[in-house]
Amino acid sequence: MSKTILIINGHPDELSFCSALSEAYKKGALSTTATVKEINIRELEFKINLEFGYRKRTDLEPCLIQAQKDIFEADHLVIIHPVWWGSMPAIMKGFFDRIFLPGFFFKKIPNSKRWEKLLLNKSARIIYTLDTPRLLWWIVGRPSYHALKYVTLGYCGVKPIKGTPIGIIRLSTEEQRKRWLKKIEKLGSKNI
Repeated sequence: MSKTILIINGHPDELSFCSALSEAYKKGALSTTATVKEINIRELEFKINLEFGYRKRTDLEPCLIQAQKDIFEADHLVIIHPVWWGSMPAIMKGFFDRIFLPGFFFKKIPNSKRWEKLLLNKSARIIYTLDTPRLLWWIVGRPSYHALKYVTLGYCGVKPIKGTPIGIIRLSTEEQRKRWLKKIEKLGSKNI
């Protein structure tokens, strides 16, 4: 059965290595029967802040409505981003804040601490680049990956969710980057 794969690139720079990773995954996925869609967050025009929190609904821009639709229709999500200060870029955080809303990807159950997960039967791969030394990874515990895996995607029902760290980017050689791109292309060719 053919999968629909949605690649979400959260890097604000079009010339970033994240863009190369996105293209590598896409190339691998397109070598199969998968349908591939892409969201490059940097190309979207939307207010980055959830202006009123959850007190009052902020109308979604058309690009965010389309992004919600694309996420609902996807079988597999591929989220690619750099890790900056232990987290994702501000524009990517704003994107998730704006579209992962109660009633869209999860629904609170009245008079209960429980919720209904609305993104069931979807899997995900989080590919994240970093310049953090491995020793620090073990000390701080991959906060951006865990936030996406458990607090965002997992909370809404996505599983399984796999992670692929790439780095140290700033110290990498051309040969290392080619190996990383091949690795990501292979993941795309397996639709995982």
